[in-house]
Amino acid sequence: MTVALRSPSRLGALIAVDNAPVDVGLKGDFGTYVQGMRQVEESKVMKQVEADAMLKAYVKALPVRQFLLANLVRTPGSSHLQFRIPVKTLAANLDKMGDFPFKDPDETRFDGRTLFVRGSKSHYVADDVLPLIGRFFPRFELRDIESGHWVTAEQPEAFKEAVIEFLQDRD
Repeated sequence: MTVALRSPSRLGALIAVDNAPVDVGLKGDFGTYVQGMRQVEESKVMKQVEADAMLKAYVKALPVRQFLLANLVRTPGSSHLQFRIPVKTLAANLDKMGDFPFKDPDETRFDGRTLFVRGSKSHYVADDVLPLIGRFFPRFELRDIESGHWVTAEQPEAFKEAVIEFLQDRD
């Protein structure tokens, strides 16, 4: 969303997944997830199955672990796996991750096509935020998927269908 509002010419369309253009405190176990990710990196695991076994102590839900593990890669020249996003940077900025840098939709907006995919069991895109979304992203469409916040991990097929439908339905 931030890229779309800062540099709208760089995007033809936008898909936001269970996030809204508002400041929101992170709920749940994000700090615990980061602790697990640190443990994985410090252990210099060689296989994702090893990382998954470690993460189980920090992250009970398999879809969330799968989401985190999808970001675990072997970088060139390294014998072990590490997360794409530096875990130390993530940990240091966790308290700012729920911040949205734009406050006034009258000052900036994205006029391109925009899809907001919302997890129906998640609190991150509440109904009362939809008018504000419409002011920042006047051409937005909303798609609810039966899931929590981790839409892409919990309901990958439903998410894929929503994205394909959105991308195929061009103006």
